[in-house]
Amino acid sequence: MIYNELEDLRKGMTGILRIAAEQVEILAAGILQKTFIDDLIYTAVFSDHEDVRKAARWIIRRAGAAAGIHSASIQSLYEAMGRKEAAGFTVPAINIRALTYHSAQAVLRAAMKLRVGPVIFEIARSEIDYTRQRPEEYTAAVTAAAIKVGYGGPLFLQGDHFQINAGKFAKDPDKEVQAVKDLIWEAIEAGFYNIDVDTSTLVDLTKTTVKAQQELNYTLAAELTTIIRDLEPAAVTISVGGEIGEVGGKNSTVEELAAFMEGYAGELQKIDENMKGISKISVQTGTSHGGVPMPDGSVAAVKLDFDTLGKLSAAARDIYRLSGAVQHGASTLPDEAFDRFPAVGTAEVHLATGFQNIIYDSSHFPTDIKNRIYDYLNKDCRREKQEGDTEEQFLYKTRKKGFGPFKRDLWELPTGRLTSLGAELEHQFSFLFKQLHVGDTKQIMETFVKPEDVPLPVPAGLKE
Repeated sequence: MIYNELEDLRKGMTGILRIAAEQVEILAAGILQKTFIDDLIYTAVFSDHEDVRKAARWIIRRAGAAAGIHSASIQSLYEAMGRKEAAGFTVPAINIRALTYHSAQAVLRAAMKLRVGPVIFEIARSEIDYTRQRPEEYTAAVTAAAIKVGYGGPLFLQGDHFQINAGKFAKDPDKEVQAVKDLIWEAIEAGFYNIDVDTSTLVDLTKTTVKAQQELNYTLAAELTTIIRDLEPAAVTISVGGEIGEVGGKNSTVEELAAFMEGYAGELQKIDENMKGISKISVQTGTSHGGVPMPDGSVAAVKLDFDTLGKLSAAARDIYRLSGAVQHGASTLPDEAFDRFPAVGTAEVHLATGFQNIIYDSSHFPTDIKNRIYDYLNKDCRREKQEGDTEEQFLYKTRKKGFGPFKRDLWELPTGRLTSLGAELEHQFSFLFKQLHVGDTKQIMETFVKPEDVPLPVPAGLKE
């Protein structure tokens, strides 16, 4: 059921949830988990009225808190990794572009079975736009998924690639930087307590020294870090990530890491010598977002430089006390590559397109919807077709942009199809968790991560 009136939403809660003093009390946990959480999240995403959507999102987040589910920062665990008190695993950061409520359930089911501790749910600046998921909606969907599967504990929600667009920056730098600052504010209010700022798009390799190449990168990264520290809740230290090499570009070097870190630290000290900086550093070692499609639509084999990745991770920990290096664009790598990430000390690995491919290529994904999405792409995204691309390459590169316009069609697939797609995703998540050695890390995470319950003001429509 999707509620379109606040009064109907209030009536629907009767006997299941109760609002009192800016909190939500769970009266019937079984009904909430079995059916009512479905009504809440579908209302939070698809109700006709914004005030009803916002009310449902607030109820979900506060019901989650009542069930022991809290948005959390991974900062303290990453600090422990920097001190080498926690090691031997690589934290998976999963971008969910489609069926967020259902996909997050698959992630959490796999995590609970394997006693996984740290797993990050993230969405990038670009994904927010083309999947039509604002941070508040994304938080509600992941929290609702946690309630649905009976998960309790921290949820690590992350803004991935909160990126400065180089083209827009060249035309109007103040406007582009302000757009990222506004997104940071929106994300923090939505419970994103992990944010990766990406100013690596502004690295200028034409400059004669590495420091000069990285100068605009580290200066703006420090400026965005300051904004995050100003906006973060009093009881939370947000985990901030930086980036020294744009994914798909030249491979990063330890010299570039040093230039960035020294310049970045100097910029922070100008503002506040005690300000916490980044907890991890994203690098480029040979991957590209989504992989490289071949003319037949298959994905080219990627030669990832694990030796460089290991050296950068070691330097990040040994010299700068960071958790290590972060690898982007990894989900389309061959299966045998993933256990090498923990072997070389990678702190975090970002995974996205591979899960999108599972959904699109599944026998349980309806052909009629796929054809409608492809028709839409051929009409609305045709200008993105590059000279020399085959139709298969064009569709592979652009089909991520079909998830937003067809979001409701996907969420309203028959239950059997959703269950089957969820099972396929869960199988892949389980495989990756094992390869990344995050099984049986729940106790390690709980040792270092102590989530705080950050108060949320009651929406006007729900006040007594």
